[in-house]
Amino acid sequence: MSFIRIRNGRVIDPQHGVDAVRDLGIRDGRIVELHPQEAVGEEIDASGCVVMAGGIDLHSHIGGGKMNLARMLLPEDHRLNREPIALPTNPLELASCGHCAPGTLSTGYRYAEMGYTAAFEPAMLPSNARHAHMEMGDTPILDHGAYVMLGSDELFLQLLAEGKDFQTIRDYVGWTINASKALGVKVVNPGGISAFKFNQRKLNVDEQHAHWRVTPRAIVQTLAKALHELGVPHPLHIHGSNLGVAGNIESTLATIEALEGLPGHLTHIQFHAYGSEGPKKFSSAARRLAEAVNANKNVSIDVGQIMFGQTVTASGDTMRQHANADVGHPRKFVGADIECDAGCGVVPFKYREQSFVNALQWLIGLEIFLLVDDPWRVVLTTDHPNGAPFTSYPHLIRLLMDKGFRDEQMSRLNPDAVAMSSLGSITRELSLNEIAIMTRAGPARLLGLKDRGHLGAGAAADIAVYREDANREAMFTAPDHVFKDGVRVARRGVITATPTGGTHFVEPAYDKGIEKLLEKYAHEHLAVAPRNLVIGHDELCRCCNGGRLLPAACFETA
Repeated sequence: MSFIRIRNGRVIDPQHGVDAVRDLGIRDGRIVELHPQEAVGEEIDASGCVVMAGGIDLHSHIGGGKMNLARMLLPEDHRLNREPIALPTNPLELASCGHCAPGTLSTGYRYAEMGYTAAFEPAMLPSNARHAHMEMGDTPILDHGAYVMLGSDELFLQLLAEGKDFQTIRDYVGWTINASKALGVKVVNPGGISAFKFNQRKLNVDEQHAHWRVTPRAIVQTLAKALHELGVPHPLHIHGSNLGVAGNIESTLATIEALEGLPGHLTHIQFHAYGSEGPKKFSSAARRLAEAVNANKNVSIDVGQIMFGQTVTASGDTMRQHANADVGHPRKFVGADIECDAGCGVVPFKYREQSFVNALQWLIGLEIFLLVDDPWRVVLTTDHPNGAPFTSYPHLIRLLMDKGFRDEQMSRLNPDAVAMSSLGSITRELSLNEIAIMTRAGPARLLGLKDRGHLGAGAAADIAVYREDANREAMFTAPDHVFKDGVRVARRGVITATPTGGTHFVEPAYDKGIEKLLEKYAHEHLAVAPRNLVIGHDELCRCCNGGRLLPAACFETA
């Protein structure tokens, strides 16, 4: 029986309103209440340290076909890896490298070194779900899960276009979540991936699909309602229309309106918060976006902050990636059409401080973080790797917590972009409590993970112990101790154990009669029978390297 006491640390647990020096007990992988005099197997003196739950990345591209395409497209990212793994010094780390698109092993190591214990793939295709789960299962230490993509698949669009009863569509959504063992549903450029195949190059929220004659508004409304009625904890995960396009704030506001009060999570929202004002017809709409989020309590967001330097953009949004192909750095592009499911595009990219557009993107993301009032509805992300690799999180945290540092960094940027931004006038500095919400408690709540993201008795012992440091980047780069389910997995930036993480998923109830419709459709149009897409519990366990299965409970609906 393992029994550990972490004593004298400043425990920050927003879910329970705790910010105080106290002891924390670990027994058999769970957090427990300890009597002050109770004997333990190990004591850790956390004096001068901040103790938080393990970090949870709600949106990070860590598995699936597009990341493999990104790795293959950028062999130089692996050859020029800035911190190659020194096997002789740490034999626990198997060979893995990459900065923009790291391998699965490196992904797990680098996350754990920063105090993160879970990450979620936001774009899993039903036809590729096994592969996505296998990649996530090959990622050491981290718990994981994925959101299955719907909204541009041909069957969904056909059902919507033909005016099929809502129950049929809801059952199709429920079947897809169950078959793929997903934790939620993502919609990417609603209808736009399909519309691209019919030679449409844009699709506004109230614009009809060229073939199916349905609108993104109807797609968002239908999927949000279906998830709500199915009781899926995580709201519809929305990659909105017109990503990266000047003036797309209008599409974003229309998407919020389309939810009609139902829960919705707007992802990488920085890329959807652009105006068209100014001499370059590109401006910040962060304030309008923040006002809308503040006014609509049904909406949550993750930011998708860009950071300067080389990365690679990998997205299911074929329409927008095709449009961005000419600005790739290096000049490469891969696009794919996957069955009648979806598509993807991969474009390497380098964000530059002196680029007007890139500088303004950086400014917009920080504005959003600091202008939205409720930290419980804002999640810290870079849309890894699209805005930046996840390893930039400590730097991002310092920007949010230190106005002086933020202003110094801003002084390096394209001055025309700075002149278009209100960031310099924003004095807010996020607190450690707010950082704990945005990186731990908030994501856990949004995903329905009741025993994660907090330090209450009975919670999983996923814990990060950070040495207090005025330089918040240094503080959050290499915590003194990181525990995953009570096992110490990292100490001061060195991996100490590599357990297999668990898989989070949800299993909403649905009418199995939908399977007859699916079999008929597949027989007429697809290469794979729906029954062959279904992943059972035993197979999921095998796919995920023997990791534990962690089903999340659906909420009760009226």
